[in-house]
Amino acid sequence: MSSQSIVAVLQVRMSSRRLPGKALRAIQGRPLLGHVVDRVRRCRAIDGLWIATSIDPGDDAIVEFARTEAVELYRGALDDVASRLLGAAVAARADALVRVNADSPLIDPAIVDQAVELYRRQSPELVSNVVRRTFPKGQSVEVIAVAALKRAVKAMTTSDEREHVTPWFYANPTRVRIVGFESADPRPHMQLSVDTAEDLQRVEAILARLGEPAAGHGLDAIIAAANTIERAGAQ
Repeated sequence: MSSQSIVAVLQVRMSSRRLPGKALRAIQGRPLLGHVVDRVRRCRAIDGLWIATSIDPGDDAIVEFARTEAVELYRGALDDVASRLLGAAVAARADALVRVNADSPLIDPAIVDQAVELYRRQSPELVSNVVRRTFPKGQSVEVIAVAALKRAVKAMTTSDEREHVTPWFYANPTRVRIVGFESADPRPHMQLSVDTAEDLQRVEAILARLGEPAAGHGLDAIIAAANTIERAGAQ
């Protein structure tokens, strides 16, 4: 079992294209980003939690959130997410980072732990549950070796690669060792992330149905709540 230091890094900015400012929009009285933080803090396999945001003044509100929540913070280039994540991992002195999107307020800590434990056992350069998507959207987890990310950042040639971070890895499977894992109950089309106002309302309804503590419910309970809401809406 690897003893490497592994930290979770939440990538976030206020300038979301489809739903600006969504990171701090309230869901059940708590900012969306707060729900992500609450859930990742329940992970047992990580060694720390960081927020990676940009140096753009529009992201000063994220800085204030991190200060209030006592979460470590790193600021980097707005449009170079890959370098920003790498900077956070280096600042944390981590050997690997868990990439978690800040639009995932229903992320299941057990899935994060599963990915990290797989990384510790097999020591690849990337562990991912989106090599082939079987988990719902909003449950995506990638564990990336810092040394591999350094190599990747140097090799990236397009703005798309730098914005989305891991396309370079998937496009170069002979240059990096990738270990994928999948869900035993595939639901690749289920939407549990927040990209639109409609998604925000869906998550609000799911959390209202689950009840407190909001972060204490795993993916099975979340799916059951989502299905119940969908059936009720169809009647």
